[in-house]
Amino acid sequence: MLTVRSSGDRGYADHGWLKSFHSFSFAGYFDDQHMGWGNLRVVNEDRIAPGTGFGTHGHRDMEIISYVLSGELAHKDSMGNVKGIPPGDVQRMSAGSGVQHSEFNHAPEQTTHFLQIWIEPNVTGIDPSYEQKTFAASDKQGRLRLVAAPGGAEGSVTLHADARLYAGLFDGEQTAHLTLDPARKAYVQVLRGQIQVNGTALSQGDAALLADETQLRLSHGQDAEVLVFDLCA
Repeated sequence: MLTVRSSGDRGYADHGWLKSFHSFSFAGYFDDQHMGWGNLRVVNEDRIAPGTGFGTHGHRDMEIISYVLSGELAHKDSMGNVKGIPPGDVQRMSAGSGVQHSEFNHAPEQTTHFLQIWIEPNVTGIDPSYEQKTFAASDKQGRLRLVAAPGGAEGSVTLHADARLYAGLFDGEQTAHLTLDPARKAYVQVLRGQIQVNGTALSQGDAALLADETQLRLSHGQDAEVLVFDLCA
């Protein structure tokens, strides 16, 4: 079964300095039909205005991934990490027993556009940790590149969760297939462009929620960038 979550059906918040689309219930947006999918809890598409950002705040027992599309995200945390996250990098922060961090856009004229993703961990109370890796566009072109997984499989960032995250770029006749366990769930988020997921056409901001499926096929991409999640049910 494939269910489409259209871009326009997402929650939306405009805080002036931050404009955010929420795929699942988050902060002031509540939809009891969209509380998450498997152990995927948050997919927020955020745009941070120049010179602004999230002040210091805390998290606990959550795997948090940042995926930047344009601009740069400045990160600072209570573990001593001070990092810049450009497009092409995947950042993973395991909040564990507790961490404080801030996220800013220090550019004077450019908006930072990124995906904020939360996945529920399969262990709690661990020491908080941070990891960041670069994945070249060539490694994602016409294929699904594993970018986050348990144990840091295939050079991905390490997730303390029963989940795997792939990123891909597709255009023209490029296709990709992923075998799915029908006892699990999958989620596809279209970041840009257009693409077909198992024959269903999706555009920027749309998502596909899959359950009881054995195959995922991506095809007919038009300058498309996608994230694919393999999730526990």
